[in-house]
Order: sequence, then structure tokens, then C-alpha cells
Amino acid sequence: MALNRKVGFFTGLKYKGGGPMWAWTLHRVSGLGMALFVGLHILAGFLTQQFGSEVGLTINIIYENWIFQLVVFFLVIFHAVNGLRVVILDLWPALLEYQREAIWLEWFVFIPIYGLVLIVVLKHALGA
Repeated sequence: MALNRKVGFFTGLKYKGGGPMWAWTLHRVSGLGMALFVGLHILAGFLTQQFGSEVGLTINIIYENWIFQLVVFFLVIFHAVNGLRVVILDLWPALLEYQREAIWLEWFVFIPIYGLVLIVVLKHALGA
């Protein structure tokens, strides 16, 4: 028998799960974002190669935008680092007691890596 929970959208947004809830949500959103990116990338390549379509070229122009690249890098790096945290906690269940600390550690690993990406992409975007 399934649980019948009648929780509205805005009530769900008020959930006070803190860091673990936001990590869970961002992990799902980043996974969907990467799947969308890969799907559009395949579609753009197909349209460009098979039909010489302007739609494929337009999608590729969007990919070359530095803002889009920063978003994609954020999604990929966060998804990878958070996935590593999840794998570690799955392999060593005794560490689940320190889940919040693991999330802080995840951010301490993510921020410098993404900071380097920001520097490189912005340097290239500004032509420096």
C-alpha cells in the first residue's frame, strides 16, 4: 500500500531538510540538465550533418556561449562531486552519521575546482 501524502508544491519548498535536501535536489536537477544537454548535442550534430540545418548550427552557437559553458560545468562538476560523496557514504554506512560534514567537505572540494573553471572560461570569454 502506497503512502497517500497530500503535500502541495509550495509546502514542499518550505521543507527544512537543509543541506542534505538541497544536495539531493541539486543532484537530480544537475542529472536532468546533463541529460538534456547530451540529448540536444546529439540532435544538433544529427541536424547539422544530415540536413545542414540552421537549427543545429544555432544550437552549437548557444553551446559556445560562455554563460552556457559555466552552467554546464557547474552541473557536471557538482554532479560528479556529489555522486562521489554518495558512493562513499554507501560503501561505508557508518559515515552516514557525518552526512552534514560530508556535504560541507563536498562544497570545500567543489568550490576550488569550479573556481578554476570560472577563471579559465572568463579569461577566454574576455579575450585575456
